[in-house]
Amino acid sequence: MKVLVVDDEALIRDVIIEYLKLENIEYREASDGYEAIDFAKNENFDVIIMDIMMPKMDGYQAVKEIRTFSNVPFIMLSARSEEYDKLTCFDIGVDDYVTKPFSPRELVARIKAVTKRNNQAQKMYKFAGLEIDKNAHEVYVDKKLVYLTPKEYDLLVYLIENKNIALTRENLLTNIWGYDFYGDDRTVDTHIKTLRNNLGNYRDFIVTIRKVGYKFEYKE
Repeated sequence: MKVLVVDDEALIRDVIIEYLKLENIEYREASDGYEAIDFAKNENFDVIIMDIMMPKMDGYQAVKEIRTFSNVPFIMLSARSEEYDKLTCFDIGVDDYVTKPFSPRELVARIKAVTKRNNQAQKMYKFAGLEIDKNAHEVYVDKKLVYLTPKEYDLLVYLIENKNIALTRENLLTNIWGYDFYGDDRTVDTHIKTLRNNLGNYRDFIVTIRKVGYKFEYKE
C-alpha cells in the first residue's frame, strides 16, 4: 500500500507518517496542491490524504484536478466540522472526511477501510465493448473471451489502472517485468503490438506517446 500525505503543516505530516511507518505503509508527502498533483500524475497511490486549507492551491482544487485523470480514493483533513464543508467534499468525490484534531490510529484504520472498499469495487473494468474481470482474470472484447498471455494481461491491467497517464517504457518494464529484468524497450513494444491485436476494435485505446511510451486513453 502507498499513501500520499498532503498538508502544509510539516508537524501534521510527520505525525501521520510516523503511524504509517508503524504499519509498514509506503508514503510520499506534499506540502500543497500543486505538489500533490505532480505526485499523482507520476506515481500510483492507494489513498491520498488531503488537507483542505493550504497555500498556493487548496485541497478542493487539488482533488478536482486529480479527479480528471485518477480514481484514487481521497480522505480529506480539515479543522472545519460544518456539514456544508463535508457535503462539498463528498460532492467532488472525496471518500472520507476527518476533522482535526484527529487520532492517528483512527486515520490509519480509515485508510485501510477506504482501500479495502476501493479494491473490492475495482474488480471489473468496462470501456465500451472491452471488459476486464479481475476476479476471473478474464478479458472480453464485444462479449467474446480473448486469451492473453500473463504478461499481456498484466500490461493491460497496469495501463488501465493508470488510465490517461503517459507511462514510459522503463516504467512498464519495472512494474510488469520487475527490477531484475535484463531485457530492453523492444520487449514492451512487442507485447504492446500483440496486446493491441488481441483487443481488436479497441486497439486504439492504447496510445503511443512518441519518444516516451504508452498510455491507455479512454474518455467517458
